[in-house]
Amino acid sequence: MPQTPTVHLEAASTLAVVVSSIEPLLFLSDDLKVIAASASFCRAFEIDPASVPGKRLSDLGAGEWAMPKLESLLRATASGSANIEAYEIDLKRPGQKTRQLVLNAQTLDDGDIDHIRLLLAIVDVTDARAEARIKDDLIRDKAVLLQEVQHRVANSLQIIASVLMQSARRVQSEEARGHLRNAHHRVMSIAALQQQLSTSLGGKVELRAYFTQLSRSLGASMIADPDRLSIRVTVDDSVVDADVSVSLGLIVTELVINALKHAFPDERKGVIVIDYRSSGNDWTLSIADNGIGVPRGNDAPKAGLGTGIVEALVKNLNGEIELSDAGPGAVVTISHRETAAPENALSSAV
Repeated sequence: MPQTPTVHLEAASTLAVVVSSIEPLLFLSDDLKVIAASASFCRAFEIDPASVPGKRLSDLGAGEWAMPKLESLLRATASGSANIEAYEIDLKRPGQKTRQLVLNAQTLDDGDIDHIRLLLAIVDVTDARAEARIKDDLIRDKAVLLQEVQHRVANSLQIIASVLMQSARRVQSEEARGHLRNAHHRVMSIAALQQQLSTSLGGKVELRAYFTQLSRSLGASMIADPDRLSIRVTVDDSVVDADVSVSLGLIVTELVINALKHAFPDERKGVIVIDYRSSGNDWTLSIADNGIGVPRGNDAPKAGLGTGIVEALVKNLNGEIELSDAGPGAVVTISHRETAAPENALSSAV
């Protein structure tokens, strides 16, 4: 008997909280009759507040809440054998669009130990889901458009390269012909980079396939006799962001072109090796050849355009450059360490 006033007080407090809630709430008995509904629930689902108390859940509105699976879950929650957490339903009402709802239910101890009460919270996610679908569609459309643009850019670069090569064949000046051929090689390598990027997924590039394709493009445009010169790729399973892959690809292009132009004079045979290894955020890229080695003194070529390109790209990647003898040949090593400060020193002309 002494507990009765407390029971009434707690029950009244629960009713007051439910009715005044700004969120759609239903206060239910264990036999799924509505004890109270928040004003926000009645507004959201266009139900007369005066008609709600005492009605079964399945009788609310025009019967759209009569969902056998939902009722079964609510009864299981009341018995303590299940919980409703983020349960999604589609609320279908005649003449209106379907609403997507997320439901959460829990038992409430309001002081009446003889009856189990349920609090059912409803969140309408219809608009949020529609916005998410629109966003996903836009992202998908953007990806398709970007891929198409990349394909067209690659095709345009190949056309430009073809024009440059035709021009190189027509000019009389050997110096001009050399400049046009160099431009052709660079454009072809960039076209190969662009083509590889157009097939990459999620903005990530797998470097082994990337460098392999790049070496094939460089070999096709610059190596007249594959039995004399070749390019080999030894790369681990590293995957990098697309923007990083562009910088790495351009570095590889310039250094391989440099080796092909300077390391194998007088029809000398040889091989160029592109190697890349990474561990965590640290990585090392090296371009090695077994040619004549690093020229010294008066024989050392002056720094050219390629040198400036490589040094700028390495600086952008926060890397370091080291040029050394390979015995035979030379190796250019670009390394990135999280704790290293970038220092650039490349003396061989590119």
